[in-house]
Amino acid sequence: MEIEIRIDSSCREPKAVIFTDRVTEEVNAIVQKLSGGQPALLAGFRDGMLEILDPGAVLRVYAAAGKVFAATENGEYTLRPRLYELEQTLAGLGFVRISNSEIVNLKKVRGFDLSFAGTICVSLSDGSATYVSRRYVAKIKQVLGI
Repeated sequence: MEIEIRIDSSCREPKAVIFTDRVTEEVNAIVQKLSGGQPALLAGFRDGMLEILDPGAVLRVYAAAGKVFAATENGEYTLRPRLYELEQTLAGLGFVRISNSEIVNLKKVRGFDLSFAGTICVSLSDGSATYVSRRYVAKIKQVLGI
């Protein structure tokens, strides 16, 4: 990314202009930071206690047995919002949907194994693995630029 700062004595308020060929997650994150948007926080429940989760610490968010869970290196938490709501909330923070029931944090991905026919194995930083469904393979390849 190229960054340029111009000092102009006639300018009374800072102004940011982004030139890009397409809107990416990185561009969305920059816009959110520059606009002063509130950082997304997640409320997770574990053992009857409510804990505030930093999205950067979340490895993946998934739906199972009619509930939504957030997996972190410290354990799993139950979340109240639906998966599609969390997908919107976490969109500019490096999260990407890999199946109808799962969203992963790309910053917590150790690697992608493309050797499986028609699917991709995702290795996470905690040593666990999950899979991209066939329906989302093209989207993941686009995000990764392959």
